[in-house]
Amino acid sequence: MGKRSGSGFVAHKAMLVNTLSRALAERLMLLDFTVGRKGFLGYLKSLAGSNIVKVVPASVDASGTQVNGHKGLKVVCGANTSYLDDLAWVGEKTPMTLADVRISPNNTVKPNIGNVELAEALSRTLPFTTKEDNRPVLQCVLFKAGEGKLKLVSADGFRLAVQSIDFDGEGQVLINRDELAGVANALRKARRVNLSFEASGESLDGMSLIIDTEAIRYKWRGADGTFPDYEKLIPTEANTVAHFDTVEAVKAISSLKALADSKSYPIDLALDNGCMVMSSPDDKGQVTIPASIEGGAIKVRIEGGYLTEALRACGGMVDFKLADSKSPTLFAVDGYQLVVMPMLTAEAKAGSKTEVEAKPEDTEPEPEAEAEKAQAVAEAEAVVKAEKPKRSRKREKVAVA
Repeated sequence: MGKRSGSGFVAHKAMLVNTLSRALAERLMLLDFTVGRKGFLGYLKSLAGSNIVKVVPASVDASGTQVNGHKGLKVVCGANTSYLDDLAWVGEKTPMTLADVRISPNNTVKPNIGNVELAEALSRTLPFTTKEDNRPVLQCVLFKAGEGKLKLVSADGFRLAVQSIDFDGEGQVLINRDELAGVANALRKARRVNLSFEASGESLDGMSLIIDTEAIRYKWRGADGTFPDYEKLIPTEANTVAHFDTVEAVKAISSLKALADSKSYPIDLALDNGCMVMSSPDDKGQVTIPASIEGGAIKVRIEGGYLTEALRACGGMVDFKLADSKSPTLFAVDGYQLVVMPMLTAEAKAGSKTEVEAKPEDTEPEPEAEAEKAQAVAEAEAVVKAEKPKRSRKREKVAVA
C-alpha cells in the first residue's frame, strides 16, 4: 500500500516496482519532477536493506520543512539515501511519453471487463493492422461497444480480424496501433480493469478511450476517420467447414516453408476424406493432418505467411469455413473471426475476388469487373482517402495502490 508522507510518499518497494514495470510511458512525473522510467525502475530494483521506499522532494526534510540545497528527489530505502536530479535518466532520445505517479491507499477501480479477455483481444487484432502510412484508418484498431458486446476490429486490406467480448456499455473510437503497443502485456498483470469511452473535448465528435487498472490509467484520444463497414465483409455462407488443430497446421507450414525458394511461399490446402493436405504449389512437399470436415471437397491457396499468422492468432482448435476456392476464407473460434483472402490459381475461375490478395508471382491477376460480392472487402480502399489521424501523446496516471 502507498500513503502520503508530508510532501512525498511511502510505498512498498515490490509494489512500486511492479506498478512502474507495467507503465508504457518512458518519462515519469514524481512530485513535479521528471525522471526516466527505465533508469528509475532499475535503481529501485537495485536497492536492498528494506522493503519500504520513501520519496520526498530533496529540498524538504523528513518533517516536511523546506531546507536549502539540492533541487530534485530524495529516495530513502533502509540504509540507502540517494538524491536524484530533475530529468535523471532522461536523454535526448527518450520518447516524449509521460506517466503521472499518484498515491492511492485503496484500489478504487470497479471492473467491467476481464483483463485477460481484453489482453487476448488486443493480441488477436493488433497484428492485422496495416503498416502503410497512406492508409491511416487501417493503422488503427476500432473499439466498438453496443448491444452487450465490445468488438475490436482491425484490417490491413488483406485480412480482417474481429474479436467480440461481453461488455455493458456503448461507444466507438479508433486508436492507432502504435498507441496500443505493450498494452496487452500490461493488462495481463492487472487485477482490475475498467474500460470506458469519453468525449475528448477537443472536437464536437471527438472520443477518447480510457482503460483503468488498479494501478494505471491509460487514456488515448481517438483518431480521425471512418472505419469500413466491416460486417458485410465477413462471409455468411460456407459450403465446406474444417475443424482442425492449429498447432499441427503451423508445424506443417514450417516444414513447407523450409522448401520454398523465396520469402513468399503459397500453401495449397485440399480438404477431403477427413483430412487436410497442405502442399507447396511446386510439388516439393506436402503434409497431411487430421481434420473433421463437413461439406464437399475443396482446394484453396493461401499465402503462407498470412496463413501462419492466422492460425497462431486463433490458437487451439479452429473452424475453417470456405464457400469456394476464390472467395474470402473465414477462421472462427471463441468469438473471434478472421477473414483471409485466398490467392487465385490457374485452375480457379475468374469470379468473386476482392482487393485483399496476396502477392506471389504465380497468381493470376484479379478481374476488375465482377458481381457485387467481389466488391465487399474492396471497400476498404475507400479509407485510403480518409484524413490522416491525429496522434496524441500517450498520457498515463500511475498509482501505487
